[in-house]
Amino acid sequence: MAKHVVASYCTSFLKPEMLHIYRQVKALRGVRTFVITKEVQNAERFPFRDIDIIPQSRMNLLRHGWLKFVKRQPPIVYRGEYQVLASLLERRGADLMHVYFGHTGVHLLPFIEQWDKPCVVSFHGADVAIKEDIPDYPEKLRRLFDLVPLVLARSQSLANRLVQFGCPPEKLRINRTGIPLDKFPFVDRQPPRNGRWRVMQACRLIPKKGVATSLRAFAIFKKDNPRAEFFIAGKGPLQPELEMLAAGLGILKDVHFVGFLSERELMELYASSHLFLHPSETPPDENQEGIPNSVLEAMATGLVVAATRHGGIPEAIEHGHTGWLVPEEDHSALAGAMQKITSLPRALTEMGLRARQAVTQRFQQEAQTRMLESFYEEAIAMNGAEEPVKSKAMTSPVPQFVEPVAAN
Repeated sequence: MAKHVVASYCTSFLKPEMLHIYRQVKALRGVRTFVITKEVQNAERFPFRDIDIIPQSRMNLLRHGWLKFVKRQPPIVYRGEYQVLASLLERRGADLMHVYFGHTGVHLLPFIEQWDKPCVVSFHGADVAIKEDIPDYPEKLRRLFDLVPLVLARSQSLANRLVQFGCPPEKLRINRTGIPLDKFPFVDRQPPRNGRWRVMQACRLIPKKGVATSLRAFAIFKKDNPRAEFFIAGKGPLQPELEMLAAGLGILKDVHFVGFLSERELMELYASSHLFLHPSETPPDENQEGIPNSVLEAMATGLVVAATRHGGIPEAIEHGHTGWLVPEEDHSALAGAMQKITSLPRALTEMGLRARQAVTQRFQQEAQTRMLESFYEEAIAMNGAEEPVKSKAMTSPVPQFVEPVAAN
């Protein structure tokens, strides 16, 4: 039987922090996929052969202005994207379009309303928030939920939030981040004999990631561990402010901002570190994490994680068993967790082993990819049905989903 054709739509393919999307698209085997995007970024970092770029419209300026200001048409119409996208999907024989990010789905609403094939939209965290730059975002999300057969969320916490935004629970499916375990082998860690603890965090330098809390916690930890060092992998607008904070705390010489790293370089940093921090916090726009990729990657290598009870993080970390959880924005509690973990005789090895097992059982890439492909098939089968097919895994008004368990 011929494989179904799935168009993977992502406005930019891809920003550095979108590695999880690249892995997901590259891992598809049960369907044929191609990428639709408006711009290609970081092509060397994310090589992919089959990409269609939506060209800039050459529309007559008078017609453009008439559609935009007189007819009040949405951007996808007055920018000329609508017909280009329709022609492209028809030429490629697409059976379904996977739209990455809720705000992109909102932009594509006029197209999704008219296209005779199904779309699914996946939510990743920042798109489940209050968006001041998109008028009537909650109302438009509800229209989007009505139009698509299935809505994908990276975590149960995001699914619960989508229900609050008006998504029918029976349309929700959990599709977690898949980790290629062969690229993140387990490392048996032992406490450093010279007291040179290596602490790390990998993330964009934005408020949601809680790096300021990490710095304050590290400053406390360093009082009892003067040779400790902190490595921060990632870039972002907060870096100057964070460097000033580190200087003010008197720890700047032992805090290393190493920027975005290649997968190989990041793996080397995981392997050489003893403790991973990720104290995510909820900003004013209520933006939240799904389950951070770097947390799962660190756990896959057996690196013990100290994080917060935020978003989907507790779905990956069992407190005191596979890692440590503290309240948001509590640097004292985070420092206490660091001290607790490093003082336990075999915590680095035993907790690290359990962390690896947790990722193997619940976040293995092959299992998550198979699940995504099954959702594609379900959505295609539902196309044209009078009533949506309810998930067999539904057990309550707020959905709790059964996940695949991979063999160890």
